[in-house]
Amino acid sequence: MAIWDDVISARDRLVYGKTGRGTSRIGFGQRPALIIIDVNYNWVGDRRESILRSIERFPASCGEEAWRAVDHIAGLLPLARARKVPIFYTTNDFREDILWPGLSPGKGTGGRAALSRIERGTDIVDEIAPSPGDVVIAKPKPSAFFGTSLIGFLRTLGVDTLLCCGGTTSGCVRATVVDGYSYNYRVAVIEEATFDRAEVSHKINLFDMHAKYADVVPTAEVQKYLSRLPAPVVSVAAS
Repeated sequence: MAIWDDVISARDRLVYGKTGRGTSRIGFGQRPALIIIDVNYNWVGDRRESILRSIERFPASCGEEAWRAVDHIAGLLPLARARKVPIFYTTNDFREDILWPGLSPGKGTGGRAALSRIERGTDIVDEIAPSPGDVVIAKPKPSAFFGTSLIGFLRTLGVDTLLCCGGTTSGCVRATVVDGYSYNYRVAVIEEATFDRAEVSHKINLFDMHAKYADVVPTAEVQKYLSRLPAPVVSVAAS
């Protein structure tokens, strides 16, 4: 049973089934990168608690669903690092005076002026903190590609597969997935490692991305894929 089955109508399921959407797989390539999108304190909160409690201190946070995703990401990192898979984190750039002119406080900005004043708000949560070899990208808009150097890194490294996770499913994850697909990458969305503040948005966007732009796959499948990648060659200096 797919996570979205309880919110997709019989009519929509029939239409998508007859047109073949979501019935085939893109599959993994040979050279993946792990893209961890906006798993910072502003979107996650600073402790494991319900979203209704979390938003009292972090108004854009996603509460316990986000922390469950953090656990899944934490389980993937050792495998990715052991296989020398490039790891990219994104966080936010809150220059509202330049980047968000003319937008009302509640539309598109999510109250970014207030968020910019939260201590450590844009820091990646400690439980999955970047290592020295990882790349952290501060992005000005939802997509990890827009206005950043991500595409340059991916091309230089010869990446062919994007393993996307983080938040939010309906916002920055989706924007990154669509851009990654548009750049002709194989894209996988790691289901349990992705989160949203709205349950219905989470499920419907996973359904729609799986039908059009990406494979939505469980964490266990990604772990198996990473474990089967060739071990990195270790050079031994001559004595």
